[in-house]
Amino acid sequence: MKVLIVGSGGREHAIATSVAKSPKVNKIYCAPGNAGIGQIAECVPITAMEFDKLVAFSKEQAIDLVIVGMDDPLVGGLVDALEAAGIRAFGPRKNAAILEGSKAFSKDLMKKYNIPTAGYENFETAEEAVAYLETAKFPIVLKADGLALGKGVLICNTLQEAKEGVQEIMLDKKFGSAGNKLVVEEFMQGREVSVLSYVDGKTIKTMTSAQDHKRAQDGDQGLNTGGMGTFSPSPFYTKEVDDFCNKYVYQATVDAMAAEGREFKGIIFFGLMLTAEGPKVLEYNARFGDPEAQVVLPRMKNDIIEVMEACIDGKLNQIDLQFEDNAAVCVVLASDGYPVSYEKGHVIKGLEAFEGKDGYYVFHAGTKQTGKGIVTNGGRVLGVTAKGATLQEARANAYEATEWINFDNKYMRHDIGKAIDEA
Repeated sequence: MKVLIVGSGGREHAIATSVAKSPKVNKIYCAPGNAGIGQIAECVPITAMEFDKLVAFSKEQAIDLVIVGMDDPLVGGLVDALEAAGIRAFGPRKNAAILEGSKAFSKDLMKKYNIPTAGYENFETAEEAVAYLETAKFPIVLKADGLALGKGVLICNTLQEAKEGVQEIMLDKKFGSAGNKLVVEEFMQGREVSVLSYVDGKTIKTMTSAQDHKRAQDGDQGLNTGGMGTFSPSPFYTKEVDDFCNKYVYQATVDAMAAEGREFKGIIFFGLMLTAEGPKVLEYNARFGDPEAQVVLPRMKNDIIEVMEACIDGKLNQIDLQFEDNAAVCVVLASDGYPVSYEKGHVIKGLEAFEGKDGYYVFHAGTKQTGKGIVTNGGRVLGVTAKGATLQEARANAYEATEWINFDNKYMRHDIGKAIDEA
């Protein structure tokens, strides 16, 4: 079969790597892709939001399955456009992708269906938000309602900080229309854990757990980024946590969406906070996390195409989802200055060191093929992932592998997986 993957980051490279292992697949395309994806797929110069072109290309090439990796096209309705043209697509339709597309919607859904989450209020004007904040307990969390590249969340320790945050999100429109509405949420304390899941509208099958590192600098300092590294599984995601979430979170979310007439098929990413009162939902995403996909997918034993087709066909209950009994760690190599300003176009050396090395992966996020070779083309450049029998071994392997690669403004955190030692 022919598969088209929509997206251009490390997540899409991880998906493509899994798809390439399926005996069902004989041709992979990626739109628009990147230099790493280009080594296993044919990249086509169509961006993720050019729906008409993606539909036309899928028809011309007789694509059997389109996998939508990114949030913007899902929230914008790409799956609907593909299905309307008779093309099979993996991912939620527009009315279900709102689970990620609107934080206000997802918070209201959790409240209505008693899914544990932080206390919150939604606001449509800056004045109302500030009036509420003047009576609130600090620290407190401000969230832009819409998609903001994982950066629309501010933790405010004082009323002054919160007022500046409201100004930034709602009035200065730092995140564009994502800030038309604001969610003000109580600050939760505890361990963060990410759990990705496959969903077919009724059945949900959760994947192995992971933990992301969002801040740019060591010690969780600096600005929020799209993610600087991950490890899987999380030692804090115990059987007790899993039992609780199976009972009160996972199936409850799928059932809630169905009850709202928003049948969800695709990936639900559960961002959980393990609080003293028990696990609570921090956020939902409607697609694979990035860089969580880079540590979860390499550990999955199943044929990803079989699982995705089961989701589309409502037959996920027939799949026995299995993961390797090991661990994986991903360290993101970024451009120094990310997420604010950074140079592009630096030649990347050492990528060939990964060829033929079992258990080592280099997932491209911001790269481009040029006459000079593969060069940096983004803030997050590469995700260096390694497996190991234990988390400690996987981390040592991943950091060793980061030394195989060099480019001029290479930057990374040196404490990815530090929490492993505290488990």
